[in-house]
Amino acid sequence: MTATTKLPDAEKRSGDKVPSTRRGRNSARENSKTTIVVTIGLILIAALFIFMVTRPPTEDAPPTSLGFSLNSFFKWIGDLGPIVQIPIAVLAFGILVAVILLLIEYAARPGRLYFWLRLAACFLLPTLAFMVLRPYQNAVLYVIAIALILGGLLFWVDYRSSKGAGYFFQLVLFTAPALILLLVGLVYPAMATVVQSFFDKTGENFVGLENYVWTFTNPEGFWSVINTIIWVIVAPTFATVVGLAYAVFIDRARGERVLKLLIFMPFAISFVGAGIIWKLMYDYRQEDQVGLLNAIVVAFGGQPVSWLAVEPLINTFFLLVVFIWSQTGLAMVILSAAVKAVPTEQMEAAELDGTSAWERFVNVTVPGIRSSIVVVLTTIAIGALKIYDVVAVMTGGRNNSTVLAFEMVNQQQRFQSYGHSAALAVVLFLFVVPLIVFNVIQIRKQREIR
Repeated sequence: MTATTKLPDAEKRSGDKVPSTRRGRNSARENSKTTIVVTIGLILIAALFIFMVTRPPTEDAPPTSLGFSLNSFFKWIGDLGPIVQIPIAVLAFGILVAVILLLIEYAARPGRLYFWLRLAACFLLPTLAFMVLRPYQNAVLYVIAIALILGGLLFWVDYRSSKGAGYFFQLVLFTAPALILLLVGLVYPAMATVVQSFFDKTGENFVGLENYVWTFTNPEGFWSVINTIIWVIVAPTFATVVGLAYAVFIDRARGERVLKLLIFMPFAISFVGAGIIWKLMYDYRQEDQVGLLNAIVVAFGGQPVSWLAVEPLINTFFLLVVFIWSQTGLAMVILSAAVKAVPTEQMEAAELDGTSAWERFVNVTVPGIRSSIVVVLTTIAIGALKIYDVVAVMTGGRNNSTVLAFEMVNQQQRFQSYGHSAALAVVLFLFVVPLIVFNVIQIRKQREIR
């Protein structure tokens, strides 16, 4: 009798598995179909956009627009008085925000009217964006084709959304301003820089890898790479070690707040100000010494030295002192908070085991603050990679003291060599990427542990 009562339940459970499995397979098929359609649509949009942008300009052919563009709007508002500009700019921004909020609020609702509102917005918004933001010559067909494909994809994906029509449309409208800013301010300039690095200084003739060869063979490019590598190795290491020492010793000292304030103060000074201060410290002259370093040398009977002109690499290390001096305070603050967060139970247990202070520091404190040390190292390393102000103020890149960020600006502004500048920017980007990836991996590991 027990078997007869259990048999229908088993059959019922096995019967429930079939529909759920079928639903899972159908959902997987639908998702794959959506992915394939979206991928094909995005490829077509990218191809049409590239064709539209790369077509040679036609003489006496004005850009295609709606009679006005964002550029013409800014030119018009720039010719007005300052008192009139402010209310017009506020009004235009308010209208834009009101339209976005209106679409977010109403277009996502169910109903035939809102269905047509979403449909119209999907096709009109891309068209207006292309025609107003950047009008191109003879681009009506391209703009219409891009708008049709982009609008069709948006409407189709929204219609097939598992959370109901209007959800994906609303999500896109919410994220569109941030995505547009990222595309215009980050993605497009990055892609344009990579492309520019394969052209000559005028940006017209393709030269292949010639700019990258120049970067690693020409004295300016070569020393900028070597010095940048030195900066990214030495600066984070010394700043973190000194900051950790400050954090440990000051934590047990009297007047902790005052001492931390004094050490953190250089971090609040701009790199330009720090460069001017230390340039006075390194000051070189044959008469009475103004610079503290040369004053000490002369006081002991030595001859004054032009510290920022001593090469190779000596002047780079004197510049590194300025950066380490300004970043040590940041390292101390972060690591001090991490040291205080180490559980006292672990320290007491290690002390009961008879370990010395150094052993407790190495085996308990350092492992407990490992994530903070990684954050400090990567943060200071990224700052060292993009250092510009200290070099520009103190040496101007002379005597082989240049770095990638300074030489990148120098090649563009002083020599008008956009190809060399773009190649240096790409090399700098390649140096930054491993640090960012390493930081992301460490953050993920910490989240998994938590």
